[in-house]
Amino acid sequence: MSALRFGFARYVVKCPFGNRWNNLIRAATTAAVNGNAIRGAATKATCKTFVILQRASPVLISLRSFSFKSVTSLMEENCIVPDVISKAPKSVVSLEYDGGICVQPGVVLTPTQVKCEPRVKWEADPSKLYTLCMTDPDAPSRKDPKFREWHHWLVGNIPGNNLSKGQVLSAFIGSGPPPDTGLHRYVFLVYEQPCKLDFDEKPLPNNSADGRGGFKIAKFAEKYNLGDPIAGNFYQAEYDDYVPILYKQLGA
Repeated sequence: MSALRFGFARYVVKCPFGNRWNNLIRAATTAAVNGNAIRGAATKATCKTFVILQRASPVLISLRSFSFKSVTSLMEENCIVPDVISKAPKSVVSLEYDGGICVQPGVVLTPTQVKCEPRVKWEADPSKLYTLCMTDPDAPSRKDPKFREWHHWLVGNIPGNNLSKGQVLSAFIGSGPPPDTGLHRYVFLVYEQPCKLDFDEKPLPNNSADGRGGFKIAKFAEKYNLGDPIAGNFYQAEYDDYVPILYKQLGA
């Protein structure tokens, strides 16, 4: 097995796709192992398992294709272009939530999993300033996005990717898709600023929904001459039992 294939198999076993993907992988691997009656020492079984991960399971082959797709193509396939931006970024924003949940572009998560502010990183020049946005174009639903976009987070004047030293324009609010509205797309975008900016937006706290809806990150970027985003990521989520708790936080 080549180093590349071995590395991929190891990556899939560690699986940053979340528990749902982990369960699929374990089930597919177990079925294939039992079907082929793999025998022998633990080391041989491990090697055969890697072969199964790489070649025997259609589910895992599909996962491999998914993981190798660029954030650009995934944003285009999921209509983030043109619903949110006109040109998708080439680089990925790294997002990690509590519990070691790492966001792969397009992955389906739950509001419970993403209720806390994530750790965010991107390829940044420490001498430059950046703007980060998290926005939902599917408010109240993808079929009827009359409040597009509902932005969840907006931070400007970030030195490098040191988010803690940025200027918070809109405090972080987790995902709160209403019941029976299907999956929402939660889009993260990073823009490189031409200079330090004097934002005139009213700062928004995390205990009110006022001023969040009807936002357009593309218009915001145009206003401050930010150009196209340099990095991005997104996940999808739909209603779960955490959402009413979030609504209570927002005074709803």
